Amino acid sequence: MASELEDIQGVGPSKAEKLREAGYTSVEAIAVASPSEIAAAVPDIGEGAAAKIIKAARELADIGGFETGDVVFERRQKVGKLTTGSSALDAILGGGVETQAITEFHGEFGSGKTQLAHQLAVNAQLPKELGGLEGSVVIIDTENTFRPERITQMVEGLKERYAESYSELELDPRQYLRHIHVARAYNSNHQILLVDSAMRLAESLKESEMPVRLLVVDSLTAHFRAEYVGRGTLADRQQKLNRHLHDLLRFADLHDAVIVVTNQMMSRPEVFYGDPNKPVGGHVLAHTATFRIYLRKSKDNHRIARLIDSPSLPEGEATFRVGTHGISD
Repeated sequence: MASELEDIQGVGPSKAEKLREAGYTSVEAIAVASPSEIAAAVPDIGEGAAAKIIKAARELADIGGFETGDVVFERRQKVGKLTTGSSALDAILGGGVETQAITEFHGEFGSGKTQLAHQLAVNAQLPKELGGLEGSVVIIDTENTFRPERITQMVEGLKERYAESYSELELDPRQYLRHIHVARAYNSNHQILLVDSAMRLAESLKESEMPVRLLVVDSLTAHFRAEYVGRGTLADRQQKLNRHLHDLLRFADLHDAVIVVTNQMMSRPEVFYGDPNKPVGGHVLAHTATFRIYLRKSKDNHRIARLIDSPSLPEGEATFRVGTHGISD
């Protein structure tokens, strides 16, 4: 039987409730946290008390030991895959966008980042046999780019795709919109706080028919880029971005969710040969994102996606189409 927060020595019903509200919903989540993280999330708990709670949680959860590779392999078999709508793009991602990981899509304006985010928000609600995750979606919108009309168009596209083979499939656009929870982030601090709000929302929907299985941040770096200007602010920006990314990773682990972030590009004027563009975020984002995909425009409505970083997959390239009814081959 799984341990409850109240089973941790020094945690009573009141503290347990405050910890849950802050996103620490399991003994394991507390066991792997740092005292400063808990003290910052729950003001009533100081760092000294937090350290004692973490120590007790680690003893209760027994997470200090190693495990063999075959056990890790068995656990990895349960990782979910979310289809993008393009079989070619799914193929270079090893079958789709992975749960328990951060997938970053970066590219110039018009390269298809937001279109992919909208399509994944639709596809996440599909049955698992169709490449979905049968779950709800959270979108943190930093650039006011979410459009419910686009979701409606994409659901109409699913009707055309699955009309014959899956006639019993529920494809009501309003129903899909009801399972997409959108929040507009007005600055970087608000953006970070919205991850905590998403954690509470996911916890409230955990036992429902549509638990949260996808969290999208579109875009990840827009506010950080606007608020932290000049080299003098770079260290502060990167530290804050690093904390934000690790909060997203914790969400992915706790809720077996897909994390998708879109990212802007910056130009390097000193580069005369090759591609002068590189993604914003520096090494912090490069090391934290599990998968990184570079999107480029092509002819007509075609886009080129290149997988440039993955812990287990080779670099690869795929072409997909952005049409009226969404992403396709």
